[in-house]
Amino acid sequence: MFRRALLVLFVLLPLAGCTSKPIMNVSNEPIVVASGRTATMDNVRDSILRAGTKLGWQMTPSTPGVVDGRLDLRDHVAIIDVKYDTRSFSIVYRDSSNLDYRSGQIHRNYNGWIENLNREIRAELLRV
Repeated sequence: MFRRALLVLFVLLPLAGCTSKPIMNVSNEPIVVASGRTATMDNVRDSILRAGTKLGWQMTPSTPGVVDGRLDLRDHVAIIDVKYDTRSFSIVYRDSSNLDYRSGQIHRNYNGWIENLNREIRAELLRV
């Protein structure tokens, strides 16, 4: 009985500290703006910039249809690309530091940051 309990402990203990999750990317999220309005490349870009900035991201337009995002929290860094047109946007992982990235897995906090950014971009677009 003791051996079995010890075996279970050694199997479950490493899993208890596991904080990595599969990387969450947002793919082709539909652009929805206020009723009667039409999305333009400029107002989609501006909505992405405002949303990221509100959440502490450093957002920089890089090429038409792409905004680079960087989030620095203490010694953690997340770098993303937000790709967009007038119909949809995507948030794609590019790089990170001190977020335990390994084989498509990353610290679970990263996914929360992306969920929050996705939600805030959609909210900003509704204000267009």
